[in-house]
Amino acid sequence: MVLSISSRVKLNNGVEMPWLGLGVWQGKPEDGPHVEAAVRTAIAAGYRSIDTASAYLNEGGVGRAVRESGVPREEIFVTTKVANPDHGYDKTLQAVDRSISELGLDYVDLFLIHWPVSIKASFQDTWRALEKVYAEGKVRAIGVSNFQIRHLETLLAECEVVPAVNQVEYHPRLTQVELHQYCKSKGIQLEAWSPLMYGRLLDEPVLLEMSERYGRTPAQLVLRWDLQNGVVTIPKSANPKRIYENADLFGFELSADDIERLNVLNRNERSGMDPDKFEQLWSW
Repeated sequence: MVLSISSRVKLNNGVEMPWLGLGVWQGKPEDGPHVEAAVRTAIAAGYRSIDTASAYLNEGGVGRAVRESGVPREEIFVTTKVANPDHGYDKTLQAVDRSISELGLDYVDLFLIHWPVSIKASFQDTWRALEKVYAEGKVRAIGVSNFQIRHLETLLAECEVVPAVNQVEYHPRLTQVELHQYCKSKGIQLEAWSPLMYGRLLDEPVLLEMSERYGRTPAQLVLRWDLQNGVVTIPKSANPKRIYENADLFGFELSADDIERLNVLNRNERSGMDPDKFEQLWSW
């Protein structure tokens, strides 16, 4: 049960990952101070998980905020990802070293394949490289992002290390029930990016009615729904008020009926790219 902001889930390799984290997508290099400020605010609010990626171009700011937070490194869970142009065995090995250097950290807690791209190099080769750096202790856990069942089946047919996490778009309009069940059956923890659908969910009538009843914001209700469905969640915000609000998820629980009312909002509607179409759109 997720009882507090310090609650963690044990991944399939025994590493413990916070249920709640801060996402920093869209923070540009020139926004470095804003990214650092957001991470500092989140850590002050009790967050102990920060999610970035090589493609976000802000690993440096994230690393500085973590290093200068005053919180012991082992208490903060840092995730980053292999960018699409870095697929392939040798390029992934280089990308991992580059990310660790950019972050200024001795290791990364979780390294993900960002997208299941296999045009010039297969994601299986990328995974083999992640298995190597995992064995070397450069990363504490490895996983994937935006993998559908077919991608996972391809990977699991050849891998030595089962992914610890699959980070996907997940919210009440995109519940991905089959994927979630498949991941559970394989011991892969599902993690939600875009849990608030970039704010597009927040005027949903069901959420507005529930908000009045619970005395909680629509965002808090959705994030609590994630946790009660067993999904790690990483809402993105640079707004200090929202960062604190998004962390205030632990003094209440949604009823089983209200969980189901949110479950049935599913429309298979995406706010980001579809992993099944992404490879066709990706330009090298």
